[in-house]
Amino acid sequence: MESVTYWHWWILAAALIILEVFAPGAFFLWLGIAAGVVGGLIYLAPALGWEYQVLVFSVLSVASILVWRRYFRTTPEETDEPALNRRGEQYVGRVFTLADPIVNSMGKIRVDDTTWKIRGEDCAVGTRVQVTGVDGTILEVECKD
Repeated sequence: MESVTYWHWWILAAALIILEVFAPGAFFLWLGIAAGVVGGLIYLAPALGWEYQVLVFSVLSVASILVWRRYFRTTPEETDEPALNRRGEQYVGRVFTLADPIVNSMGKIRVDDTTWKIRGEDCAVGTRVQVTGVDGTILEVECKD
């Protein structure tokens, strides 16, 4: 059996990084970096057996993924659309006119192309309400008029 050389690891690293492009999630990236580091290590110390190469690759892969996950959890990504996937939060602060009354603190309102349940003090038809918060799929409102 031919021994594993540095360029084998570098090919694996390139393949894993290319795979990351097609399956993003910052998982294959760290495996690719670990494979590249092992390739560099083998380039500097070619006598290292394949068993140790696989061991170093495994340890580096697990360590780099764990470090990345910890960093990602403690450093949230800033975005210009923080409520992008929280649709109800996009309506907080907006004012709407009731087409149906709020009775017993519950009602419905048509917002854009969707009907939302609303909760707030009882209000008559035609009253303007402002969305003050979101509780799951229920918009919390205050009467403005």
